[in-house]
Amino acid sequence: MARDTLTGSRIRERRMIAGLRQADLARQVGISASYLNLIEHNRRRIGGKLLVNIATELGVEPSMLTEGAEAALIATLKEAAADAGAVAAEVDRAEEFAGRFPGWAEVLAQEHRRAGGLERTVETLSDRLTHDPHLAASLHEVLSTAAAIRSTASILAETGELEPEWRDRFHRNINQDAERLAESSKALVTYLDESDSSEERRGVPLEEAEAFIAAQGHHFPALEAGGAVGDQKLSGLSSSAAQTIAREMLSIYLADARAMPLADFMAAVERHGIDPLTLSREFHVDMPAVFRRLASLPQGALPQDVGLVVCDASGSILFRKSIPGFALPRYGESCPLWPLFTALNRPLVPIRRRVSQLGRTAGEFDCLAVSWPQEMPGFDRDPVYRSIMLILPVPAAQTGGEDAQPVGSSCRVCPRDACGARREPSILSQGF
Repeated sequence: MARDTLTGSRIRERRMIAGLRQADLARQVGISASYLNLIEHNRRRIGGKLLVNIATELGVEPSMLTEGAEAALIATLKEAAADAGAVAAEVDRAEEFAGRFPGWAEVLAQEHRRAGGLERTVETLSDRLTHDPHLAASLHEVLSTAAAIRSTASILAETGELEPEWRDRFHRNINQDAERLAESSKALVTYLDESDSSEERRGVPLEEAEAFIAAQGHHFPALEAGGAVGDQKLSGLSSSAAQTIAREMLSIYLADARAMPLADFMAAVERHGIDPLTLSREFHVDMPAVFRRLASLPQGALPQDVGLVVCDASGSILFRKSIPGFALPRYGESCPLWPLFTALNRPLVPIRRRVSQLGRTAGEFDCLAVSWPQEMPGFDRDPVYRSIMLILPVPAAQTGGEDAQPVGSSCRVCPRDACGARREPSILSQGF
């Protein structure tokens, strides 16, 4: 039986879970118990206001009654089959499997989600342990202090009689180093605890500024209305360096908003869609400005989320707006196959590539990139380039093509072995 004809069965199941009698639910939604009985036995179709009223009384979304949990379950099963790689799975029979063996289907889906979560954890921890500057500095402090204590203690233990003055001096050194070690260890534990419970990484000015921008949804209505950067409250930024970086980001935002007013820009997007080249010509701005403007629109303004990454000529990430399914390393070196870095070899030439990021939640994305000189160089100076990449998710109905370039997030957590751009072996075991 098709899923859309099982609405009544789902209503009955939800009613029984809620502990409601058939007569009670019928009275609450204003129909007779006999009519509800026909609905629950799939003998009467249901929709519109009655469906909404029943869903409200049962405390669920209407889609849970019309589609059930099977839709999400089947989608997860198909995703697990796609990630299996060489293992052949009967994808066209996923609905039958979920219907005949719902328990086993849920077990498989749960294990797939768990494996995906573990992979993301490995990516985060590897990236952080390798490249987090605050963590590296804290560990260096702890190890240096421990080495100093050991050196002083060995002198006291291995040397014979010492002058009282020197012995007291060594004792004072051990006491001071021990206090310093205790403080360093406490600070390190506090940093790890705060970092595990929050997405905001304190201690690195660029990360603080990014967290501030993200907390505002990458959109600032006051600046859209013509406000000044100095009037913007930089709440949550603890260091002057982070505040300086945030003000620079807001100055760029304000310049883009003045060049492309929100109402006019949204109207242009309605006419042309997400076409950066056409938009840049209409507003007489460069393409990086259009990329930034698209990434700073209010939530829901576009039919899809967009991501944004900016780097300099060294490959260092200067700004990032993440998007689900496309992993952006927080600290480490990113995948050199990203169009973001390819654009650095072809300044001022727009590049568009469809990529597929490897992993349990692999998705396809259209990546648009361009690099440009920060300022006009002199005859005796080389230009300083930056590169920007707009990340657009590809609808599921359009994925699966052979032209998508496989990319990773970074080499340490990329499962693709046969890659000419690999810098170091992956820490992921085969098949993880």
